[in-house]
Amino acid sequence: MDISGMQKVLLNNIESPDTIDPGVLQVLDYAYRTQRDIEIKIDQPEFTSLCPISGLPDFGCIMIRYKPNDKIVELKSLKYYLLQYRSVGIFYEHVVNRILEDLVSFVRPKFMEVVGTFTPRGGITTTARVEYTDKGK
Repeated sequence: MDISGMQKVLLNNIESPDTIDPGVLQVLDYAYRTQRDIEIKIDQPEFTSLCPISGLPDFGCIMIRYKPNDKIVELKSLKYYLLQYRSVGIFYEHVVNRILEDLVSFVRPKFMEVVGTFTPRGGITTTARVEYTDKGK
């Protein structure tokens, strides 16, 4: 099989970002919300998705940092949520935005930041960062 044939095979196995189900995310009550703020930092050092152009895997680290209002994300559900990206063709910039939007809709934090640091491809390392601030909090 030549390279263009292999690329066609890879591209045929890419799932759409629409297949990501944020409904797997679960939240828990933050029991100390009336006593103090807390900053939570979560690192996922083995994040994978697919390049939507080549179909080749992209590897990176996803860091989520947030200040909860009254809910926190349950970590096992977050793990299953992030695993869904393994077969999805999505650009780095879209990954961090999608994760932020999905988490904000469930957790409703005072502040949240999502940073994706992706391994070099063609000698270029990419870091994409987005944040959300609840202006009313």
